[in-house]
Amino acid sequence: KDDRNWCQSHYEGLEKTATQLNLELIYKEEITTDVINDEIDELVESGCEIIVANSFEFGTGMEEAAEKYPEIYFFHATGVGEGKNLSSYFGRMYQIRYLTGIVAGMQTETGRIGYVAAFPIAEVNRGINAFTLGVRSVNPEAEVYVCWTNSWNDDTAAEQAAERLIEEHEIDILAMHSDSIKPLEVAERRGVMSIGYNVDNSAHYPNTFLTAAVWDWENFYTPHILTCLQGKFEGHHYWEGVETGMVSMAPLSAVVKEGVREEVDARQQLLISGNFDVFYGPIRDNEGRLRVAEGESMTDAAMLNEFDWYVEGVIIDG
Repeated sequence: KDDRNWCQSHYEGLEKTATQLNLELIYKEEITTDVINDEIDELVESGCEIIVANSFEFGTGMEEAAEKYPEIYFFHATGVGEGKNLSSYFGRMYQIRYLTGIVAGMQTETGRIGYVAAFPIAEVNRGINAFTLGVRSVNPEAEVYVCWTNSWNDDTAAEQAAERLIEEHEIDILAMHSDSIKPLEVAERRGVMSIGYNVDNSAHYPNTFLTAAVWDWENFYTPHILTCLQGKFEGHHYWEGVETGMVSMAPLSAVVKEGVREEVDARQQLLISGNFDVFYGPIRDNEGRLRVAEGESMTDAAMLNEFDWYVEGVIIDG
């Protein structure tokens, strides 16, 4: 609950929801897939009527539990299942990645930006591409160098990736899609500007932190848990955007250049209006092929499942 990252974002969101709805919360930390079923049984036996899981890997356990306990409501973050007593949900974080890309594109002096990323899966690739589109919308010649860690939370791998990007590519801004905060620590130590993820860590990195793509889970949990309390729950798979407040950008820090805030605010209003989204064409990949034609946009299915390519300006470096 205090990882200053993914888990903390859920903890803080649920705490706010609990206050708003007068709920009692029970937390179980460091749960693995081999014990998820037993842990859910314990929660039910202790009187829990709503159960939340915050990792994709808990999908099978949550779906089995939803069938086993039809009177209990289940919420599965990053999942895909749904049923009469089960909802899964995620946010369109790519929209915020795009906005933070605008910050990076306007802030960089060298036009060389690093990106520490966990795995080359659709979710992560979607964020890399959205970020790069944001960068190049204000800085067309800028490049985004990506280094994989092949782990969500391996601190050593994240630290090594950050150091490699700084040493080999002379980046002056470092972004991340990792549940390790080591990239932010490296950036502060090396005097490189940083863009965080999951929660606002600006207080810990006062000299280099620009902003972050963050989750405000209470804006999902409060209205949807309220439907359980009212007996109006309907199980769905939700993918909610910036207009709902589930995803947002942390306040710009004092080190961000003048004029950036106005540009970001204008683009955010476009996203909220629904008249624009990130993956509107024309979009070419980093091999020059037209992927999204002018006047067209990517479907949700394509964004969720088919991102095995990268936009112009992305350079993959191990």
